[in-house]
Amino acid sequence: MEEWHEAVRAARAEGYAFFDWLSGVDEADGEDAEEAGEAETEPGEEPGVDVLCHLIDASRRGPGELRRLLLRTRVPEGGSLASVTDLFAGAAWHERETHEMFGVGFTGFEDGTGLGLRPLLLPEGFEGTPLRNYFVLGARASKPWPGAKEPGEGSGEGAGPSSAAARPRRPRKRLLPPGVPDPSWGPRAG
Repeated sequence: MEEWHEAVRAARAEGYAFFDWLSGVDEADGEDAEEAGEAETEPGEEPGVDVLCHLIDASRRGPGELRRLLLRTRVPEGGSLASVTDLFAGAAWHERETHEMFGVGFTGFEDGTGLGLRPLLLPEGFEGTPLRNYFVLGARASKPWPGAKEPGEGSGEGAGPSSAAARPRRPRKRLLPPGVPDPSWGPRAG
């Protein structure tokens, strides 16, 4: 996808010389959302990851005169983009994070170390891409969510034996923030 690199290069030539951030948005379920009338995807786009790059033209100094540009491209499942680290050295951290969290490859990536795309936030040997919609969270697999399957799911009526409607209400004990003594302590006692 050399078009991506060329678009970022052209934006820099137009004055957008301040690199702000680069990240991804999972669009793996784009076709399902499109059928439900909820998608913002273009017709005919494949599911994948949208990679976004935010650039700023800071050459103008008056209030409200900053120009901003948000570039977007869709990377199909298992695809890669041309790295923009030769244009913006600060993009290296962002590309490593996007690679690690979304599985997007960046060809020509160079951060001056010669080590290539490597783990940034996750422990060595971690398998998977945790910001993809299909990634199963380990905490959900080992400990079920109390009540409904997801927060806010269901109306609370007939949601099962763990719902608030099925339990008698007991008054809650008022909790104080950590480090704050209760009123029976010290000079306030009595």
